[in-house]
Amino acid sequence: MRRETPQKIRDRQRGLYLKAKREPPCRFSLRHDKVWREDILAHAYRLGRANGGAPGLEGVTVQSIESGEGAAQVLAKLQPELKEKTYRPQPGRRVYLPKGAGKQRPLGIPTLRDRGAQRAVKLVMEPILAADFADCSSGVRPTRDAQQAVGAIREALSKGQPSVFAAARPPYCDTLPPAALRKGRAGRMSDRHSRRWLKQGLKATVVEETAEGKRRATGGKTAKRGTPQGGVLSPVRANVYLHAFDRAFLAYCRAPGLAARLVRYGADFVSLMRGGVTETRREVAQRVGRMELKLNEEKSRVVDARAGSFDFRGVTFGRKRSLRTGKVISLVEPARKAQQHFRDEVRTLTGRGSHSRPQGEVVERVKRYGRGGVNYFPLHNSTRAFARQRFCLEQRRRKYLRTRRQNKGFGYREWPTARLYRELGLDAIPLHAPYGRTRTPGGEADRQAGCGRTARPG
Repeated sequence: MRRETPQKIRDRQRGLYLKAKREPPCRFSLRHDKVWREDILAHAYRLGRANGGAPGLEGVTVQSIESGEGAAQVLAKLQPELKEKTYRPQPGRRVYLPKGAGKQRPLGIPTLRDRGAQRAVKLVMEPILAADFADCSSGVRPTRDAQQAVGAIREALSKGQPSVFAAARPPYCDTLPPAALRKGRAGRMSDRHSRRWLKQGLKATVVEETAEGKRRATGGKTAKRGTPQGGVLSPVRANVYLHAFDRAFLAYCRAPGLAARLVRYGADFVSLMRGGVTETRREVAQRVGRMELKLNEEKSRVVDARAGSFDFRGVTFGRKRSLRTGKVISLVEPARKAQQHFRDEVRTLTGRGSHSRPQGEVVERVKRYGRGGVNYFPLHNSTRAFARQRFCLEQRRRKYLRTRRQNKGFGYREWPTARLYRELGLDAIPLHAPYGRTRTPGGEADRQAGCGRTARPG
């Protein structure tokens, strides 16, 4: 389904963003009456339908809604609750996403009803809150993405800031102090109803099913810290709070004799400077401690990019001498861990478990995944990585087609490369990465659009 924001909503968002940008002391009132507008709720539902996602605790899915009472009836029930201020969020469902090294990430999945309400609140409130965010923040914001963070790091390395402090925080959505979050959003919003809707998710109850089949509730009104990760508003709340860290660190960067640059994406951030990285690490630890947070020591490290490399958001950075020209360049390429994850996912999509699905469905899934992997890495030094990923995709496609028909081998004669792309309609991963300027924050899109493009909901 189409995800573009209607022009009327875009114009309203852009107007709010520009006003908030031009008038920092301005506090906005009477925003709550925009949340229950029919066009806002309808667009929030369209975004949720396009995003898909798992069902909440009640098990209702988009398909069950559209085959049952219909989206119009669901929105008709939600609208008066928001208008009459009787809306209350329902408990979320606890799920765990696997991470590396056997770890798991806990998520609290709200119901479809609550996700629709949160998206409506986000459409109305985010343009105001995002106007205060610094350019160093690129995580889960309209008109911002990970490629802009990558471009900012590469630019800093090229300008002679090779001393790097790469750090991360533990799952910060689970440790944020609610009192500090309320203070951060109150600076812009004088509408008490809008502030209450942003506050409601801070202490939402999350229900988890134990191994014995019993349900156990956590969080709720007794929770002293955290905002359930997995909701639509979770990244907005986290950015509101971590904006205080951005401001404090940027003030520190303006100290005489210190040329430092901060790049943050969610809980991860990188500080690049010409020297004094040890003192900067100590200063960062103190400032994070005053915010009642702490650094993840396992992922925090100090690196000299001229002698080593570091990873950030699935990308490896370093200063290397080019074998072709002999000049020292800023090397930017997909990290080995990210490349391995790509190959593992392709093997899973084309493994024996996929033989029970229609061939067209499997081919389309592989096609979408390959396209997404390439779109995330249109970087300067990705040629070799692209070639490896393309070879992996072609091999797994041949293997899938052969084993599906109970044939052995890869079938190079039966399925040559040209036939794979011609008959299956697959997207070819480019053999040469485009060598263009990676986008950086604060560009023309940020100056003009404000919140014109809707970021992918969480």
